[in-house]
Amino acid sequence: MTAGTSLIHGTVTPTHRTTTAEHELAALQREHGGPLFTLLLRLCDGDRQRAEDLVQETLVRAWQHPEALHADDFDSVRPWLLTVARRLAIDARRARQARPPETGDEIPETARVTADHAERAAAMLDVREAVKTLTPEHRDVLVLVYFLGASVAEAAQTLGVPPGTVKSRAFYALRALRRVLPGYAADLH
Repeated sequence: MTAGTSLIHGTVTPTHRTTTAEHELAALQREHGGPLFTLLLRLCDGDRQRAEDLVQETLVRAWQHPEALHADDFDSVRPWLLTVARRLAIDARRARQARPPETGDEIPETARVTADHAERAAAMLDVREAVKTLTPEHRDVLVLVYFLGASVAEAAQTLGVPPGTVKSRAFYALRALRRVLPGYAADLH
């Protein structure tokens, strides 16, 4: 394309003066665009946008190689155009398969969200400092139940207190931590 043309919806639209080459390209689009698009749509598994892009790329290649369009060896340029289009589609498919699939800005639902190592280390330091502010009874319950994974019954047996006391100490310990660590409130439920 030259600065005087634009390719809109698969057709060449003159914006200023057009050259003979541009007229030939527009004629190629009118005459061979449909069959090119049909072939490429099939090769692109029904992806219309990709097929349209490859039709345009095929026509750009024809424009870049006018000697192929004016060769006396064949009656029609369609076989040459279809071959170029087919090779472009194969190259595009190989390029897509060679790189990992693209993802959008959204995070897939199945993706595991992992915190940055530095963030995790900073959070651990914050929690350790906050736990130090608790009473020894509340700290013991949190360590047993939340950090060591003991059940309420196991913690009650270890501490020598009733299970209800373990539950209430855990409740009040978490409430105290929420006050000391306001940024982590959602994680302390």
